Amino acid sequence: MEQIAAQLKGRDFLGLVDYTPEEIRYLLDLAIEIKRKQKAGEVYQPLKGKSLGMIFEKSSTRTRVSFEVGMYQLGGQALFLSRNDIQMGRGETILDTAQVMSRYLDGMILRTFGHRNVVELARGATIPVINALSDQSHPCQALADYQTVLEHKGKLEGLKVAYIGDGNNVLHSLMMGAAKLGMRFASASPEGYDPDEKSVKSSKEAAAETGGSVEILRDPREAIEGADVVYTDVWASMGFEEEQKEREKAFKNYQINEELVKYANSDYLFMHCLPAHRGEEVTEGVIDGKNSVIFDEAENRLHAQKAIMAALM
Repeated sequence: MEQIAAQLKGRDFLGLVDYTPEEIRYLLDLAIEIKRKQKAGEVYQPLKGKSLGMIFEKSSTRTRVSFEVGMYQLGGQALFLSRNDIQMGRGETILDTAQVMSRYLDGMILRTFGHRNVVELARGATIPVINALSDQSHPCQALADYQTVLEHKGKLEGLKVAYIGDGNNVLHSLMMGAAKLGMRFASASPEGYDPDEKSVKSSKEAAAETGGSVEILRDPREAIEGADVVYTDVWASMGFEEEQKEREKAFKNYQINEELVKYANSDYLFMHCLPAHRGEEVTEGVIDGKNSVIFDEAENRLHAQKAIMAALM
C-alpha cells in the first residue's frame, strides 16, 4: 500500500489506461475509506493549505460541485476558472498557461472538448493535472462508477458490465476500467456510433492481462444478456446537440426499457452518468426503479475525486 501511495504522488490522472489494476484498486479502496470517514464525521484534511485550479471549458453540475466541495472537505481551496476567466486558448498557449498555473497552484483539473488539451496541459505543468472530462475519456466518472458497483456487489472481478448506447468518452473509460479490473464488458451501439478503435484495442490488451473480456456488439439484447451492471448515457452528448433528431432515429432500438432489462440478471444495477433524458435513452420505470443506483453513483463522484486529489496532491 505504501509503495502504491508513493508512486501515485505527483502523478497526472488523464485516463485509466495510464494506471495499473493495483493502482486503480488502491484509489477505489481509498475512496470508500474517505467516504466512511465523512459519514462518521471524522476530520480528514490531507490537503490543508493547498489550492486546486478548476479550468472549465464545458459546463457541468456534478463535476464542478463535487470537485469544489471535495477540495474544501480535504482542507484546501478550489478556484473556479471558466474559459472567459483566463487567457488559455485566447492568445496564450496551453503550455504557457500550464507553467504559470504551476507556480500558483498545487493541482489542476480541466474539463474540455479536445483530449489533446488536457494532454498538453499535463505536458507543460509541474503539478498534477486531472482530466475532469474530454471528448476521449471521463476517468473520474468511471472510478466513481466502479466504487458504486463495489459497494453494492462486494466485488468487481468477473462481473459483467453492459453498456448500451453511444460510443463516447464515458464508454471508453468504463470499458478500460472493466478491463483493468478483470471484469467482462460488452457494449452495443448502432452502426456509425461505435467506440474508438484505439480505445477498444488498448482495453482488449488490458483485459487479456487481467482475465477480463471486451466485446463490441451491435445487438443490445446480446450485450445485456446476463449483465450485472446495465449502463447508458444520453444519445447526444454535449457538443452534438445539433445531431439530436438524427441520433434519435439511429438509437431508437437502443433504449433501456423494461423489456430489454429482462435479459440482464434480476439483481442488475442500473447506472447512468447523468444528466439523463427520461423517456429517451432510458424509461422512467428503469431509471427510477429498484435496480437503479444513479444517485449513489452521482454521490460517489465526490468521494472518488477526493481519493484522486488526496493521492496525487
